Amino acid sequence: MPGFELFGEEERAQVQEVLDSGVLMRYGFDGMRNGHWKARELEIAIAERMQVNRVHLVSSGTAALTVALISAGVGAGDEVIMPTFTFVASFESILAIGAIPILVDVDDTLTLNPKAVENAITAKTKVVMPVHMCGSMADLNALKSICNKHGLLLLEDACQAIGGSYEGKPLGSIGDMGCFSFDYVKTITCGEGGAMITNNKDFYENAHKYSDHGHDHLGNDRGAETHLFLGYNFRISELNAAVGCAQIQRLDEFLSIQERNYTILRRALEEIPQITFRRVPEGGVENYSFLNFFLPNEALTRKVHKALLEAGIDACFYWYDNNWHYYRKWEHLIQKKALAKLPEEVINGLPDYSKADFSVSDQWMGRTISCLVKLSWSQGYVQKRAQKIKEVVLASL
Repeated sequence: MPGFELFGEEERAQVQEVLDSGVLMRYGFDGMRNGHWKARELEIAIAERMQVNRVHLVSSGTAALTVALISAGVGAGDEVIMPTFTFVASFESILAIGAIPILVDVDDTLTLNPKAVENAITAKTKVVMPVHMCGSMADLNALKSICNKHGLLLLEDACQAIGGSYEGKPLGSIGDMGCFSFDYVKTITCGEGGAMITNNKDFYENAHKYSDHGHDHLGNDRGAETHLFLGYNFRISELNAAVGCAQIQRLDEFLSIQERNYTILRRALEEIPQITFRRVPEGGVENYSFLNFFLPNEALTRKVHKALLEAGIDACFYWYDNNWHYYRKWEHLIQKKALAKLPEEVINGLPDYSKADFSVSDQWMGRTISCLVKLSWSQGYVQKRAQKIKEVVLASL
């Protein structure tokens, strides 16, 4: 991770086809295309890889989550349960449609704690949204059981976990819907882009219309298409999709490199008895984009992380203090800061997160260090890096 590290002739060839046609928009201009429909091509490839019937590409992972939610009928005042550890896009997509993000604790998977999810369900809850952060997944069977019990939708935010699996099924394909991000720093990239996947025909039909101003996409005359409902513009371009057409074909290559590098790092750290590792649910396979480990307490974790930085070891993250990925620094959400007046449903329904008790999450996140696994590292370099990390950790204990 990320896929841009290994850009090559495959990506250049796909982009050149679009430039040669001169058609950068995914819809219309049929006569100019010379048969090139890159967004459609990528959707077919993703559907095959993810073992689902329907895929719709959009402009970003955030757009994918927004489109997925509203395509399922989630709207103003509805509650969506999500974890305290994620990227801000998770709650942004919920707020964008006037719905309410309900934050709950994570556990040793660093994803949604099923018990916390069940305790957070109210009459307004519509969706449970696990976020498969840093390449691994939540306890999906437990979450599916909760959703079935309460009549809720399960929406997998798999934006950071493409290529991972659970009980033999690709992450993103297990819930009612799944979403991916193909931004510049994801395992496979379009530069900017995202996708919603589903087996639900109605959700798909809503999604492709809503993300293109409500166009029904019937017939060959775009100007004559009707609008069944209000929509917005979340379209992906053919240039972005073209990059993705090359990258999706290289996913297994990327996953293999990540697993090799991850394994080298993990084996070195497994020799340190004070270190334990993030729990991967039984039957789960990570995409190996991050190695996440726990130290015995917050103070020691901070000490080790500081020592790693001082030793020049980059790409090791302490999410507990991170502005973008952990609730403690989400002042704009906590204080309801917005450029304009928020919907009444949000103003009245959003919990007072300044008083929330997420000490369970703090207990896990305060002890977590997360190491990015890069594709461009040679095996020799990773071995040296692993040894250096091990030496720094041991010297800090």
